Amino acid sequence: MSYDRNAVTTIGPGLRLLPWESDTGKPCFLSTNGTSGALARIADEIEADQLRDGADVLTGAQAVLDDRKAGEYALRLALRAATQCLGDVLRVADSRGARLPQPDDAQDADDSVDDPDDGADGDGPRCPVEACG
Repeated sequence: MSYDRNAVTTIGPGLRLLPWESDTGKPCFLSTNGTSGALARIADEIEADQLRDGADVLTGAQAVLDDRKAGEYALRLALRAATQCLGDVLRVADSRGARLPQPDDAQDADDSVDDPDDGADGDGPRCPVEACG
């Protein structure tokens, strides 16, 4: 299974992107309408497993990268596992992000007027160059 963010169009309100695909590779959605049923709990468990797997693969990939004697085969395996886990993590992030409450547009406009340095310009927080060493 490989996650393609471009294949997932805008997730509508009340829909949850599930951590698996259909037999044809299409994204699967669950209509939750505010409740948490058995299928939602299964999806939560699978997402938690995927995130744990991602942490394990990150540790293993870092070990392969740190090993100067690692051959092409080891590097390819580590990269394949890392890309699979990255796809899983992106799917979880997209699913969870789509379920966050949307801020009121009027409230956003008021916030940006009150504090012009709140990151509303899209650049986000900044740190000194020295800290990025």
